[in-house]
Amino acid sequence: MKFVWAPWRIEYIKAEKPAGCILCDKPKEKKDKDNYIIYRGKKNFIMLNSYPYNPGHLLIAPYRHTGNLEELTEAERNEHYELVTRCIEVLKKVLKPAGFNIGANLGRVAGAGIEDHFHSHVVPRWQGDNNFMPVLGDAKVIPQALADTYDTLVDSF
Repeated sequence: MKFVWAPWRIEYIKAEKPAGCILCDKPKEKKDKDNYIIYRGKKNFIMLNSYPYNPGHLLIAPYRHTGNLEELTEAERNEHYELVTRCIEVLKKVLKPAGFNIGANLGRVAGAGIEDHFHSHVVPRWQGDNNFMPVLGDAKVIPQALADTYDTLVDSF
C-alpha cells in the first residue's frame, strides 16, 4: 500500500466540531470572504465548499434552517434553483469545465454531511479529473487553494 501525506488535514480532524449549523451561522457572521460566501440572494446564498471535490465546488443553501426540500417555500425553492443555474453559467464562463455534477444528499445515508440544512452541490468536472489518486490512493488532489478560487469567482456573481 502506498501512502499520500496530507498533513493539513490533521487540523480539521483534531478540531472540535462547532455547535450549531454552519449554513445558518456563516451567513450571520458577515465575513463573506473569510467564509467563502460568494453570493447572497434574498432567500439563499452561494458559498465554496470548504472540502471540495474539485476547484469551484459550490454549495447553494437557503438562509432558513430546514433539512427537507419539501419544506422550502415556493420563493425559496425558485430562487434556490435559479442560483444553481447561475452557478453553472458562471462556472462555464470562468473555469470552463467539461461538465458538472449537480445534486443534493438528503439524509446521512445518502451522504449528507450537513443533514439538518438542505443544500445543493454544483461540482465542475474536467476530463481526467478523476485520476488514479482517489481510485488507488483514497486521496483527492485539489489543484487550487480555496482563497484563489474565491477570488477567481466572486466578481462574476
